[in-house]
Amino acid sequence: MALLSVSNLEKAFGVDVIFSGVSFEIQENDRIGFVGINGSGKTTLFKALTGDQPADNGEIHLSNAAVLGYMEQHVCSDRERSAYSEVLSVFSPLLSMEKEIEELSLRIQAGADGMDALIERQTMLSDRFAMEGGLTCRSRARSALLGLGFSDDQMGLPVGVLSGGQKAKLQLAKLLLSGANLLLLDEPTNHLDIASVEWLEDFLRSYNGAYLVVSHDRYFLDRVTSRTFEMENHHLTVYKGNYSTYLKLKRENEIAVERKYQNTQKEIERLQGIVAQQRQWNREKNIRTAESKLKAIDRLEKALVKPEEQAELLRFEFSVANRGGNDVLDAKDLALSFEDKCLFQHVSIEAKRQERIFIIGPNGCGKTSLLKTILGEYTPDEGEIQFGANIDIGYYDQLQTGLHAGKLVIDEIWDDHPQMTQTQVRNALAIFLFKGEDVFKEISALSGGERARVLLLKLMLSRANFLLLDEPTNHLDIGSCEALEEALRRYEGTLLIVSHDRYLMNKLADRIYYLDSAGAKPYSGNYDAFLEKQKSEQLTVQATAVKEKGGEYKQQKEKQAAIRREKAAVRRLEQEIAETEAEIFTLESSLSAPDIASDYQKITELSEQLQALRQKNDALFTEWSTRTEQLETTHSLGSL
Repeated sequence: MALLSVSNLEKAFGVDVIFSGVSFEIQENDRIGFVGINGSGKTTLFKALTGDQPADNGEIHLSNAAVLGYMEQHVCSDRERSAYSEVLSVFSPLLSMEKEIEELSLRIQAGADGMDALIERQTMLSDRFAMEGGLTCRSRARSALLGLGFSDDQMGLPVGVLSGGQKAKLQLAKLLLSGANLLLLDEPTNHLDIASVEWLEDFLRSYNGAYLVVSHDRYFLDRVTSRTFEMENHHLTVYKGNYSTYLKLKRENEIAVERKYQNTQKEIERLQGIVAQQRQWNREKNIRTAESKLKAIDRLEKALVKPEEQAELLRFEFSVANRGGNDVLDAKDLALSFEDKCLFQHVSIEAKRQERIFIIGPNGCGKTSLLKTILGEYTPDEGEIQFGANIDIGYYDQLQTGLHAGKLVIDEIWDDHPQMTQTQVRNALAIFLFKGEDVFKEISALSGGERARVLLLKLMLSRANFLLLDEPTNHLDIGSCEALEEALRRYEGTLLIVSHDRYLMNKLADRIYYLDSAGAKPYSGNYDAFLEKQKSEQLTVQATAVKEKGGEYKQQKEKQAAIRREKAAVRRLEQEIAETEAEIFTLESSLSAPDIASDYQKITELSEQLQALRQKNDALFTEWSTRTEQLETTHSLGSL
């Protein structure tokens, strides 16, 4: 069943057409990636779907069964509320129901008037509360926050003191828990470290609904999508498959269209030659032949599909002024702390000429601070840093602090390279898509992607032979990410990159360092090789643990015994819950009996018993839930 149908949608701002003729359907459980260059209209289409920015023409039909969820609907408005309470607010109807159930219990205990109606209302609400997930809403809220990288301490912080990235995570958590069965996700991996992105991937793969996700994270798109929408040249094209499949299919389609266009042009030229020849002979038969060929030419020209103009993309290269020595960097036993908080220690990193090295790790582990320590901006508490001969360093700052907000784009470049002519500066800016009046924009007026392009140009003009890059693909659309990837692949210098872009790592990495508070552990190869090595290490740790407990056979027996004990405990609890519920039902029936309804003392006594049984039943159910989770965990451990 289609949750959402869109037909011939159009949107323009003045004379600028954003998109037209957009038609598609989203079925239940569809997993769709949405790609296109910055400014192609992806977010505008999202706003049209949500009604925030209605389309000019076309139809949008949302099924009655569809519950639409969009991240901007979940803005954090109460700055004093804790992060946990903010996420829990998505369950407000359940929390209100829970409060009413508690109030009803107190009124029943107090022997209020209308006892039968109170008990009936309490029973109905209790059943509905359990059925709609009220018993697990708090644990789900906490689990989402943990998965997105919040510690227990951070969950208690007021929203007002959180960073922009943390607030974005709260919005994402609320959206994922909102109960929507059709999610519109606009760059959901922004501000997430790799562990949080992997948690989100697992969530989406098991999500019982459909989603349309805009993202420049190509690895993420490959893992969570099975269809791809592309917005290009003001219209939308639908492809089967994830991002990598889309790239292949798009290229094949472009080649087929180009080949057909060229062959048709050749056939038209051939027919035109025949027409010219027949006209020269100028006999009746020749004239008829010429007319026939002209009709064929007309049919071919009407059916001729000209290949679409390719969107203007970045094309640039990083060159080096000096070759530099083979030994580029030797950092030994570095340690850094701020205000008595240790960021990292025992960090040793070495880099040889033309190596491509990546640094990864959880948010807050000190990756950016490590780069700034290597650059000399921070003084390490311990350790030493040595550079090789003739090493020139270029730095890309993800916070873009190296740009001057009040300067014009052209001056930002020209002031650094006064020896260049204006023509040379403008030609360089044109490579990074700053043309015409764009070069006279103020830096403060640029988007994040535009500022990133200015920084990349400054990096290119530096001609450094050792580049330190801090999240270089942030703010870039997919086309720009691919251009950067190609430029780095062809670069003859050395790279040290902090990044969460797993696709980029798979294409470039010779070695990966995993950074945490204990140090930086090296792994040879790209990101997939890193995952395989980590998996192997985990299996080794598990095998060692099994061996320490008396061998694999004994460990398996212990697990099986634990499973049997948990199953027995669960069955016993289920029996107790059934018996308690039977007692509750009997007491509720007794309370409605005419001879008891008039006996206040008896009603009070039975109500107290009923309350005690309900508390017992809640406790049994809580224990049953805990043991069921333990049983599932034991099963999963037993299957490793």
